[in-house]
Amino acid sequence: MKVCVPTMGNLGLNEQVGEHFGRVPTYTIVDTDTGEVEILPNTSMHVGGGGYAPELLSTANVDVMLCSGLGRKAIGMFEEFGIMVYIGAYGNVKNVIQMWKEEKLQPATDANACGRHAFRGEGSGSGCENHHH
Repeated sequence: MKVCVPTMGNLGLNEQVGEHFGRVPTYTIVDTDTGEVEILPNTSMHVGGGGYAPELLSTANVDVMLCSGLGRKAIGMFEEFGIMVYIGAYGNVKNVIQMWKEEKLQPATDANACGRHAFRGEGSGSGCENHHH
């Protein structure tokens, strides 16, 4: 299974999780079957490229995305591409994957989507107050 974490650079398993999944410089993808680590540069439109991050990750055959939090529109897009999203990630990639394996991250839903990242201001602000810094 390919698990993706939005990251701040190229350190692989030791890289820190990026808080804004669409604007991070890199996505670190770990194949949980082989242990292989791939670092994908973010070329989406949020950083001056084309397309959206979910599309980019779908072409990399990502199955699961682990991030700190994201808005409803993004959750919907990941669902369209068949990518499961879990939120509550913090720390480094290795830590996040361990948390996910231990079922300590929650599946992202409309109910826990980030209000402040919501599309056109929808949402109540739930889901974003508990960021770990």
